[in-house]
Amino acid sequence: MLQASTIKFLQALKKNNNKPWFEANRKSYESAKADYTLLVDQLIAGIAKFDVSIGELKAKDCMFRINRDVRFSKDKSPYKSNMGASFSSGGKKADEAGYYFHFEPGRSFAGGGIYMPQAPTLAKIRQEIDYSFDEFKKITENKSFKKYFPKGLEVSDMLSRPPKGYDENNPAIHYLKMKSFFVSTPFTDASLQEKNMAKEITKAFEAMKPLIDFFNKAVE
Repeated sequence: MLQASTIKFLQALKKNNNKPWFEANRKSYESAKADYTLLVDQLIAGIAKFDVSIGELKAKDCMFRINRDVRFSKDKSPYKSNMGASFSSGGKKADEAGYYFHFEPGRSFAGGGIYMPQAPTLAKIRQEIDYSFDEFKKITENKSFKKYFPKGLEVSDMLSRPPKGYDENNPAIHYLKMKSFFVSTPFTDASLQEKNMAKEITKAFEAMKPLIDFFNKAVE
C-alpha cells in the first residue's frame, strides 16, 4: 500500500513544479520515494512468482527518475508529477516487452506490452501477429485477460494504411496498423492505499504475461 502522504506530495508537486519548492520539500520527496520504492520491491517479488526473468531485478533497475528531460520540450517544468517503474528482464532500459506501473494521483494504472518499438522490432511483432493470429486472439480473448483489460490493446498511434507487405483484408489488419502494443487497467487513489494493493497489481500483470511472452518471442 502507498501512504496518503505520498499521494499528497505528488498532488502538491503538480501545483508547485519548480526547483525552489522541490528543494524546500525534499524531505517529503525522499519519504514519498522510499514509499514507492517499497511498493516496487513488492511488485518485483510478486512478478517473480510467475515470471522468473524478473526475480534478479532491484527497485533501482526499474524506477524512473522524477526529473524531466526538458531539452526538446516546450514544457520546461523540471519534475514529473508521477512515479513510474518498468519491469522486464533487462530492467527499465530494455528494448523488450514488459510490465509497467504508473503512479499519478487520479491517473494511476498497471500496464504492459511494448511502447513505440524501433522499426526492426515493430516489423518482427507485426510478422508474429500475422503468422500466429489465432494464438494472438486466444491470448487477448482469454477470460482472465479480458477481466483486467476488457478494451484489449489500446489504440494510440496507428497507420492510416496497411504497412508495407500487408493487405487491407488481412484479418489482423487492425493490429498490424498499430505502432505500439500496450494494455492497461486503472487504479484509484483509494485502492492504492489498501493493504492488498500490491497483490492486485500483480494479478493484473499475471493476466498479461501470455501477451508479454508473445511479443518477446517475436523480438527474440
